[in-house]
Order: sequence, then C-alpha cells, then structure tokens
Amino acid sequence: MSSRVVIRALPFTTKFPKRHAKDILASDRSRAKKLLRGCQPHGPAAFKHRTNLTTGLRSAAKTSDASDAADDTVAVTDATVTYTLAVGVGSPATDYTLLIDTGSSNTWLGADKKYTSTSTSKSTGHTFNVSYGSGSVRGTEYIDQVTLGDDLVITNQSIGVASTAQGFNDVDGILGIGPVDLTQGTVASTSSVPTVTDNLYSQGTIPNESIGIFYQPTTSTEEVANGEMTFGGTDDERFTGEITYTPITSTSPASNYWGIDQTVTYGESTTLMSNLAGIVDTGTTLLLIATDAFQAYQKATGATMDNSTGLLTVTEEQYNSMQSMFFQIGDTTFEFTPNAQIWPRNLNTLLGGTSDKIYLVTSDMGSESGQGLDFIDGFAFLQRFYSVYDTTNSRVGIAKTEYTTATTN
Repeated sequence: MSSRVVIRALPFTTKFPKRHAKDILASDRSRAKKLLRGCQPHGPAAFKHRTNLTTGLRSAAKTSDASDAADDTVAVTDATVTYTLAVGVGSPATDYTLLIDTGSSNTWLGADKKYTSTSTSKSTGHTFNVSYGSGSVRGTEYIDQVTLGDDLVITNQSIGVASTAQGFNDVDGILGIGPVDLTQGTVASTSSVPTVTDNLYSQGTIPNESIGIFYQPTTSTEEVANGEMTFGGTDDERFTGEITYTPITSTSPASNYWGIDQTVTYGESTTLMSNLAGIVDTGTTLLLIATDAFQAYQKATGATMDNSTGLLTVTEEQYNSMQSMFFQIGDTTFEFTPNAQIWPRNLNTLLGGTSDKIYLVTSDMGSESGQGLDFIDGFAFLQRFYSVYDTTNSRVGIAKTEYTTATTN
C-alpha cells in the first residue's frame, strides 16, 4: 500500500454536440428502457443481462443473436452532453482524450489516437469486446500504468486497446467510472475488471473509493473546462452546506446502478412520485420521470407538447407562474427552481428549436411508475447540484452549489 494518500480534483471539459431535441429524447428513453430491463448500459454484445424485479437476482446468458445483443446496449455517443478528460497511459505517458462515463466501467482507448506501447505495457492476450448500441469497440486487454491529472498514478490497470471502434468521433475512448459489476463479461476469461477507482483505492492512492462531480451550468456551445471530478473524496469549495448521503436503493433494477429512492413534488401540494426508486446518471441529458408523474407535471405547469422538438414548452406568462419542484432525497429536500426546469434559452437552436420559445427539461420516461426504475436524475438536474458516487459506503451524495438557484437559463 502506498504511504501517500491524496484527494485530487481534476477539471473536465463539457461539450454540446449539435443534435435535435427529438434525438436527445429518443436517446434518453432508449437508455432508460434498457436500464429498466436490468441490462448493463455498456455490456458486451455476447451477453444479455436480465433482472428479476422481485428478487433482484441477475443472470447472464450467452446469445448468438447479434441483433438481440445490440438491443441490450446503449451508446455513450448518444449523449447530448459529453465530458472529456486527458488521461495519461504508459511511461513515459501518452495523453488520450477519454469520455467520462458513470454508466459504464471499462476504460479503453484507440478510437482516434492509437495506443503507444511503453515499458509498462503488457498484453494479456484476452479479447476485449463491448457494444454500445450505435457504437462498438473490439480489441485486446492490456495492463498498463494510467495517470489521472498530475499525480494520481495507477499501476497495473486493465485497459482495452481497440483494434476496431465504431461510433466515436473526436475522442480516443472511455474512462469508465461506474459500478465494477458493469464490466462482467467484457473481457474474455475474466469475471470482472477493476475500475480505475477500484485500483486507486486498493493501491492506497485515495482514502475512499468515491468520486465527487461538479458542473457549472452551461449556456454556451464553446468547449470549456467547466466541470470537475474529485477522486477519493469531495471538493469543499464546490458545494454549499452539507452533503446528504442516501444508501443505494434496494429496489431492482435501480439497485444495479447509482440508484436512490426519492419523493418529488411540484409546488407544495402536487405529488409527482412518492418514495420511488430511480438512478442518478450523468449519461442521461434530461430529467426523466415515469409517465404518470410526467402527466401530472404537465397538468400542473400547463405546458403543451412542442411537436417539433418533442419537449414540453410554456409561454412566458406560464413560466413566470411556474413553481419549484422539490426532491426529497434522504433527510433533505432539494429545490429545483423554475429556471432550473427550463433548457438554457441561448441553446434553443442547438435543440432544433426556436430562440423565442421556452422548453422544459422534464420529460416522459416512457413507462408507468412502480417498475423499479421510475426516474433518471440526468445532467439537467445534476448541473444544479454536487453529486458523490461512493462505492466504499454504497451510497450517493447530493449537495447544493452556488448554482442551485442560478437564473442563467
């Protein structure tokens, strides 16, 4: 074990690829559908994962039907908002631009910049194969040294080196920071692969197997370092007050991911959902809620469906009368203000919308409540709060930030 234990905050870059709102919504719903079925969002093409909603037991069964397997995966490249970090691999290190993903757990590279072998590189000879729906990667597992920031050095980290990669543009691969179980079956002859967070902790580099994530609400399409990921703890300067921690939900299939229980109300009297299970997910762009909750929300706001984007829209008068949503997570109630509930108006055209409309970020998940995964608190929600993904203590943390009540949208 290393004698030097550090907590390190690393800035990352937020990017808004130009995509139509209907594509965003379709992508988010597709991801929700597959997560609801208990499937690994980035699982291997050779496996299907099923969840028994009563017992929570998961099983993996081989299938030779490639199309069937592909239907059980979700593409990280479908995300409207992407986050990238420069990651060093090897010694001397070569920097690769990797997508940060809390919904998958394999780290791999070679999609754009090819892998450079150094003195620390060792091929295991094992096949590495992951399908992401509209994208996929295949190659060989290597063991190598990985460096995050200036001094978070991981020795003997499993990485995938792509021989073929489809569906990834302008990035070199993925830095997977989800639960380790999501690596099951992705590498031949290996039951699961320790994540970078697992190894940072087991090698004594960080004091806790946890990650804190901070976003600054974005109203520009420029690529700027406006996010931060903290390994091993939290950055006290990025949140206000105390962090509320809540245990990973026991309700399946949300329990297989960063799942929590929450109650959501609109205003003081309209309950949208009561103590239901869902997930916190940076890979989902919008705030998704079960169909019955969505219908109650639409009625309460008076919003109408915009056919061109597939999102709810309100008039200026309706917006001025909107009330806050309240999320009860653990022992704390978090306010999601009317301004937080709308898409940044400066980015309306990015959606394929018009600059003079007001679009809401709350959307229909596509299934009724009571399914075991009834909401996804995606990027639209998380950019107003600080979130913590704590493997050591099997919990998720949420805290307010200086941007929780911002009016930038």
